[in-house]
Amino acid sequence: MVYHLYITNKNYSSWSLRPWLLMRVLGIPFDEHLVPIISGSISQPHWKSFSPVAHVPCLHDSSLSEEQSIILWESIAIVEHLAEAISDKHIYPVPERKAARAWARSAVAEMHAGFGAIRNEMSMNIGLRIQLNVTKISGGLRRDLERIGELWTEGLEKFGGPYLAGGEFTAVDAFYAPIVLRMQTFVGSMDLLGEKSKQYVDMMLGLPEMVEWVGDALKETGRDVLHDEDSIGGRKVLADLRAKEE
Repeated sequence: MVYHLYITNKNYSSWSLRPWLLMRVLGIPFDEHLVPIISGSISQPHWKSFSPVAHVPCLHDSSLSEEQSIILWESIAIVEHLAEAISDKHIYPVPERKAARAWARSAVAEMHAGFGAIRNEMSMNIGLRIQLNVTKISGGLRRDLERIGELWTEGLEKFGGPYLAGGEFTAVDAFYAPIVLRMQTFVGSMDLLGEKSKQYVDMMLGLPEMVEWVGDALKETGRDVLHDEDSIGGRKVLADLRAKEE
């Protein structure tokens, strides 16, 4: 196999989901290597064996040499590398659709660099259902959620849907997929979204590849206690759909 993708726990890892989903939906073959979290941190010492910064996701491309793979340790670098290496897969909208292509790249970069309040106050935890009252959230989280709704509505209206940049699933959908899953976890978070954005969430949750990822996440029995506490943040847990701990 040319591509080897290193990821971690599917229940928790938003960054792992992005390249995994992109490659699965677009039919780019890869070997999946899931290396679980041992302690609550975005950097795990044992990940150093495959990632120079001990982070996930990490893609190894052995197209040039099995002995000396090209290693990409940032999700946005993985996406750009794939866009160059496999032009027929339309990682971004085709070059002829310049406006959609530019918008998608900008939205990907915004997701990669921004939305800190969502990351901090709505950390990904696929198997939980947590009550979120949008009248009691921080100003930063409200701004992030409103910006998500604004951005999604802009893309869907400007390019015709059903995906954010038009008729095909591209990198921009993969990058916002973890936000879609957070909307499912944090019950009430969609109250700040418009109707088009809500329809987009429903459509994305129905993608077979998303269903597969969620199914795998719910089967995981490993727990990261610190991550769970961070996700809950003192709010009411409505349901825990995860498999029982070992």
